[in-house]
Amino acid sequence: MGSHRRLALSGLDRSTRVTVLSAAAATAAAAFAAPAGAAPQDTPATTKAKVDRLFEQAEKATEAYNKADERADTLREQVEQAKDSVARGQERINTMRGALGSLAGAQYRSGGIDPSLALLLSSDPDGYLDKAAALDRINARQAGELTDLQKAQRSLAQERTEAGHKLSELEKSRTAVARHKRSVEHKLAKARQLLNSLSSQDREKYDRASRSGRDEMPDLGSAGPSSSRAAAAIAAARSAIGKPYVWGANGPSGFDCSGLTQWSYAQAGVGLPRTSQAQRYAGRQVPLAQAQPGDLVAYRDDASHIGMYMGNGQVVHAPYPGAPVRYDPVGMMPVSSVTRI
Repeated sequence: MGSHRRLALSGLDRSTRVTVLSAAAATAAAAFAAPAGAAPQDTPATTKAKVDRLFEQAEKATEAYNKADERADTLREQVEQAKDSVARGQERINTMRGALGSLAGAQYRSGGIDPSLALLLSSDPDGYLDKAAALDRINARQAGELTDLQKAQRSLAQERTEAGHKLSELEKSRTAVARHKRSVEHKLAKARQLLNSLSSQDREKYDRASRSGRDEMPDLGSAGPSSSRAAAAIAAARSAIGKPYVWGANGPSGFDCSGLTQWSYAQAGVGLPRTSQAQRYAGRQVPLAQAQPGDLVAYRDDASHIGMYMGNGQVVHAPYPGAPVRYDPVGMMPVSSVTRI
């Protein structure tokens, strides 16, 4: 089975997929010969609005990145499984052919090899069963073994073809991952350049607004979680308060929005999909008025942002680069769905 490993697939190292905002901004900023700041007529408020819009666009691109990355992971596992299956199939065929070769040797030593068996062990064993006359010269046991060998060879050929298709899909998915990564990095770098174009006073105001004490626990009311797994996920989300937003990350040291909710429920033993669009369908949807702690709250029509409801109109979420995991009002942006896991 070891021989197929020499054809090892070059995969994407997950440690290289996660880029912190500062690193992404520094890399992209170096590519610009001249600084791209706000337009001369822009007010600080206009510049801040542009930054917020770029962060929103980057978040949508991040979710596309996460989806492509998750697809690449799935395909990579399928390719490895296919390669293992092909290797096992080849071993089985080698064993079957070896057994038939031993039978041929025994026949030779006892007075000559059967012509039909010689045909099998030649360059075209698959054609054997098409030779009706040859079937009359072998016994039932040999016929059964030869039929099994032919089926195994056909199955192996099909598995090889499917493995080739998976490899092709994987290459396309890797290309999509790289494309979305470039899009995120470009938007984050542009947002950072706009922030740097603000005066130090206005930039400090923006930074204070994104860290305005909302990492402190607000009054969450007395409503209890919907289940014990929701309670465990809530505890995990609370432990992440104050950790940085890192695009493409799902913990434990940094998170994007869907990475936070996925990681929190993983601590409760529940596996969630990687993207916010998929997470919104991971359970039963309920009206916002009936939300309970632990429910997932998806935002915008495309569900490009998601957080966890904590009670009394508050959610925990990873907002955007530069803002750590924190509490915010559930109505901070349009709610598209509430999902109970």
